Amino acid sequence: MNEKIYAIALSRLSGISLAAALQLYKYYGSAKAVFELKEPPEDLSPRIRKYLVNILTHSTEVIKRASVEYDFCTKKNIRIITFNDDDYPVLLKTCDDAPLVLFYKGEAQLNVPHIISVVGTRRITEYGKDICCNFCNDLQRLIPDALVVSGLAYGVDIHIHRNCLSNNIKTIGVLAHGLDRIYPSLHRNVAIEMIDNGGLLTEYLTQTQPKPENFVRRNRIVAGMSAATIVVESAEKGGALITARLAQDYNRSVFAFPGRITDQYSQGCNNLIRDNIAAVITSANDFVEMMGWQKIVNKNIQRQLFPDLSHEEQIICQLLSQNDRKQLNQLVVESGLSISIVTSLLFELELKGVVKPMPGGLYRLLK
Repeated sequence: MNEKIYAIALSRLSGISLAAALQLYKYYGSAKAVFELKEPPEDLSPRIRKYLVNILTHSTEVIKRASVEYDFCTKKNIRIITFNDDDYPVLLKTCDDAPLVLFYKGEAQLNVPHIISVVGTRRITEYGKDICCNFCNDLQRLIPDALVVSGLAYGVDIHIHRNCLSNNIKTIGVLAHGLDRIYPSLHRNVAIEMIDNGGLLTEYLTQTQPKPENFVRRNRIVAGMSAATIVVESAEKGGALITARLAQDYNRSVFAFPGRITDQYSQGCNNLIRDNIAAVITSANDFVEMMGWQKIVNKNIQRQLFPDLSHEEQIICQLLSQNDRKQLNQLVVESGLSISIVTSLLFELELKGVVKPMPGGLYRLLK
């Protein structure tokens, strides 16, 4: 039976948390290996043994449901991306609560150097609309290969998606339900257009209702797969603030557009800035500069690399020499090495005094 069917089944077992399912998946190396166990090994903790007993007891029904989902995805050309697949978002993979399985419909690559999430209130004002418009206009000029992630919801989400499409910027919508529907239905035409210039991504199976708790859970994907999260507008409380705090917990860069202290839908952004959770930006230029994503004026100028480094260490240093600072996901994508290898190389280079870690998950080559 297909490994992806087993992965879907493992991610949807009742009585097992997503974190526990992912732990089992990592421990045994595949979902199929988990389901093929005859009985739990004695050396496992009582908690994990309990999970495995549940798997062995209820495997038939859940695998049947997973097979139905697999067939649906095959017919609808939906990609099933499991945790060990090369096209699984590398930054999301570093999160302890990452989904074991993702379902994706689209053409954009999910691992590119410049991934940004833009979020905000569902009650967007004219001020917020202007921010979305101006930001995308400038972003296309500054970072034309950017991938912008949001949630396809009312307000800031849909406005940022629309402006990305207008500027030919690839954009991903992370959904709180399966790919058998679009919610809200009013955004269906935008969603269809996004499939050809970005895509739709979800961890949920078909027939999943868009319940409130699903929107909260999907925020971790929005934050986790992105190098930076930008809050456009937010009231004092709201889902965008949850996403911003998740991004901070994941050691991502967080930014916010400020507003007047009397404006209801600027209070959340102003508070993020006040509490040092988000850095203040007023334009895409500010954002690109603070991320260290400026274009290199003369790409032919290369620094002298350290001669006593390994070949792979030289690759990392060469990439860092092309820009003042780079994110981990940039180094993974540009080097073609796995995230575990790049993480190990960065650690060794830091010990050798060659590389320095910077705030926001950035790395810098020392002069």
